[in-house]
Amino acid sequence: MASSATMKENIKSPPVICKQEMYEHWKKNAPKIMFGEHQLSIEVNETGDFFLQKAKEELRETPEVVAESIKELKDLLAGEPDLHLPDMEDFYVTFLRPCKWYAKSAFSLIKRYYRFRQNYPHIYKDLLLTKEKTALCAGLIYPLPLRTKEGCRVLVVEAGKRWKPKEVSLNDFFKGLIFICFLAMVEYRTQIAGTHIILDVEGLSLSHLTYLTPTFAKMLVDFIQKCLPTRLKGIHIVNQSFIFNMGYAIFKPFLDEKIRKRLHFHGTNWDSLKSFIDKRSLLRRHGGEIKMPEGEYGVMLWQNMLSCEPAFEADQHYGYITNKDI
Repeated sequence: MASSATMKENIKSPPVICKQEMYEHWKKNAPKIMFGEHQLSIEVNETGDFFLQKAKEELRETPEVVAESIKELKDLLAGEPDLHLPDMEDFYVTFLRPCKWYAKSAFSLIKRYYRFRQNYPHIYKDLLLTKEKTALCAGLIYPLPLRTKEGCRVLVVEAGKRWKPKEVSLNDFFKGLIFICFLAMVEYRTQIAGTHIILDVEGLSLSHLTYLTPTFAKMLVDFIQKCLPTRLKGIHIVNQSFIFNMGYAIFKPFLDEKIRKRLHFHGTNWDSLKSFIDKRSLLRRHGGEIKMPEGEYGVMLWQNMLSCEPAFEADQHYGYITNKDI
């Protein structure tokens, strides 16, 4: 049997993706998505003084800490020969920022992230935008164009009447969530400031609940609370009814204390929601000021994100090596 080191040498190195080139391609070719007067932008490598200061104050981010943490993380990863990853500073930063530049924590997060992918191959096999567009095109998961006053990205998940399980399976839904979370992972500003998720369950019915299983619930919760490399600032449930409580009971046993503290149940109390996310950063139907795009915004979002396809293609090469990878 080949050693891990030999196996790793026999695997073709993945292409190196330049985020700046990808961003320039997006600006030039991607269709614009307008939420009223506000354009949705994928802020891949933009920072600015506000975010740099926030990174310094909240994440301990200084040139000295960055250099030391990256070196320590690379040393730790060298002791994990079965794990095939890109040797790029940008990759290390993706996992170090959510861990406040503590290398050992980032190392544990990386291992959990790629073990998760290994444990659920049916989700990650050929996970490309060109092949898995159902949930995005249905408009079930999307980012909003304006950040909160704290700089957080706001994501909306439509898990109520807009979700038609016969058209968008749970696995398709989850894949769409992974695509959107990937953008949150690679945006510098989101790495620093974090993410708020608004889960709108208006019109959730008993027929929806028949599709939910403990197996899926565990997979989703494990991904969000153990494997997702982003600063999750809050999950906000809106428009829930007693039927939602029945569905929540399936997920609740898998939630740890940390994630439960980040769950907020607002119903239709928009003042409650606005105590976390300012009005200008919310949709009008959630008590805010942002107008939804006209037309098939889900399809437009998918077309917009196609510029990021090279990053997803490269991502298919990363992870734990098995004999079949040779």
